Amino acid sequence: MRIEATTDRFYLSRFYSEALEAAGAIPLHISLIPDAEYVNEAVDGLDGILLPGSDSDVDPQRYCHEPHRRLGTVQPIKDETDLLVIAAAEKKGIPLFAICFGMQILNVYRGGTLIQDIESQVSDSIKHEQGAPRDRRSHSVKLLPGSMLEQLAGGEHQAVNSHHHQAVDVIGRDLIATAWATDGLVEAFEDPRPEPFVMAVQWHPELGWENDEFSQAIFRHFIERVNENSKRRTAAEVRMPQTETASTSK
Repeated sequence: MRIEATTDRFYLSRFYSEALEAAGAIPLHISLIPDAEYVNEAVDGLDGILLPGSDSDVDPQRYCHEPHRRLGTVQPIKDETDLLVIAAAEKKGIPLFAICFGMQILNVYRGGTLIQDIESQVSDSIKHEQGAPRDRRSHSVKLLPGSMLEQLAGGEHQAVNSHHHQAVDVIGRDLIATAWATDGLVEAFEDPRPEPFVMAVQWHPELGWENDEFSQAIFRHFIERVNENSKRRTAAEVRMPQTETASTSK
């Protein structure tokens, strides 16, 4: 979830849940409680994790950088909870899909760094904060041939919306970039290892998903991978007692 600092309320846009439900999932929210025991218990009952966007910025201290003058609001409760969720998901081998801020915090978790403000730090950058209408596809991205996204899009180029002033700089460990804007900024990455599923996009496929086949394909693919992983985990749990019994019998 997100936190509204002025009212101390947890909240999240409806579109994440609606896109997940339409793809076949039962969406549940994780409160921003940065306590490892709570997070581990919450994640233990889930088959997949979606890290959503946020109107806050990742604290640059988490990747050993000083704050840039154009750094936005930092919410430690958001950073810490998301980092705990990622750690729990990776420990348990749970599929992970990250969007916008979710992509940025995931990159930081993997040891990567961020551009704190695109406009002032990247020369000749395109406009990445489009404003309203938020579901309008405002710029194009080039997709890596053979990547999951390229296969889902059915081609190497796709138009996307854009709502971010920060971006991935140095990419984190075991991640490969799979999409770029025309100014060279990374717009997506994935973990190329077969398991667990890890994919992140800088744009917002939950916005306008009802009328966008590419966005629908992304959510469907995520849920397909979640279901596959859940079935494997269940099968492994069923086999475990049988293996122990056979060992005891010998």
